[in-house]
Amino acid sequence: MAHFICIGGGQAGASLVARLRKDGFDGQITLICAEDVPPYQRPPLSKAYLLGEMALERLFLRPESFYAEQGIDLRLGSRVTAIDREARTVSVGGEVLAYDQLALTTGSTPRRLPAAIGGDLPGVFTVRGLGDVDALEPHVREGARALIVGGGYIGLEAAAVCAKRGVSVTLVEMAERILGRVAAPETSDYFRALHTAHGVDIREGVGLSRLIGDARVTGAALTDGSELDVDFVIVGVGIQPEAELATAAGLTIDNGIAVDLNGRTSDPHIWAAGDCASLPYCGQRIRLESVQNAIDQAEVVAQNMMGGVVDYVPKPWFWSDQYDTKLQIAGLNSGYDRIVTRAGDGSAVSFWYYQGLTLLAVDAMNDPRNYMIGKRLIESGRSPAPKVIADADTDMKALLRA
Repeated sequence: MAHFICIGGGQAGASLVARLRKDGFDGQITLICAEDVPPYQRPPLSKAYLLGEMALERLFLRPESFYAEQGIDLRLGSRVTAIDREARTVSVGGEVLAYDQLALTTGSTPRRLPAAIGGDLPGVFTVRGLGDVDALEPHVREGARALIVGGGYIGLEAAAVCAKRGVSVTLVEMAERILGRVAAPETSDYFRALHTAHGVDIREGVGLSRLIGDARVTGAALTDGSELDVDFVIVGVGIQPEAELATAAGLTIDNGIAVDLNGRTSDPHIWAAGDCASLPYCGQRIRLESVQNAIDQAEVVAQNMMGGVVDYVPKPWFWSDQYDTKLQIAGLNSGYDRIVTRAGDGSAVSFWYYQGLTLLAVDAMNDPRNYMIGKRLIESGRSPAPKVIADADTDMKALLRA
């Protein structure tokens, strides 16, 4: 009986093993999870869960009973220490398991501040897993003072939750503007104004020199010479692919675990999907750090592990919830040279990214209708003229029929 092993209990791993059974794989499946709980949703962790609006059980992607019912050997609190490609085995918890096909869905890990500047002081947190948020939650209290390092989506979402719970928040971003790496100045301006209206002190072009404290963090010295008194710090300076096992096993690494369009690594019996995997896309190699990519890519890999030859064609889309604003993003904006603004009803607005006359991406704030239209246009390769998008009288739905 064939044995398929999947290492990594996030969204990609859970989706992959479920798809294997759905598509009729009747061999042995083992899902190895480093955490002590079944696979769960990560996006609500730093929002609804941290706010106390979602119970732990509601985070689970599937009830724990699902895995037993499907004949999936779910191993919680287990870490693989080595992959032997020649023998086709993995070492886990003192045991050696043989595999016929192996999938790596190891995800990513947050970048941390160097210990030399106080990054390892108690009271300094990252927000990635359930354990991170459980450790952080007792500190997020009204009247507390928080420093958030990093003005990307992770930092801004953390700032929103802290502000909603009455925390005094200062956010520092070393670049000249928040979201500078991932969004247009128009989107940065929108979210700067939103956070400022909620009392967040945003300092752009300002970095962290060092954290201050002995037994725990009590302050921060910034690059502009100022100092802050703080009760806790949240670090949101990006994530990196979890590729240590793959590297040690000698797999090709290129901005993550390099896979082909089928999801196969440089070893014909090993596959990868989700945050840890980099794939070819439009002449470059990218990683897509999103829930939808984790699901879609993992399901394609599951089909190919069973003998299929299915190319993964990503349809990039992302979202972020901050206060009462829902940001939805379709496409990838790399290489844009023009932004077209389209105002919607009330607080709704969307920013359309163009390279020449080619539509690349859309950022939509509280504007799900135009988001869906933009998403469908991008996925079908259609690019309405920028002046058409900017025209308030344009029938947007008609663009889908053009």
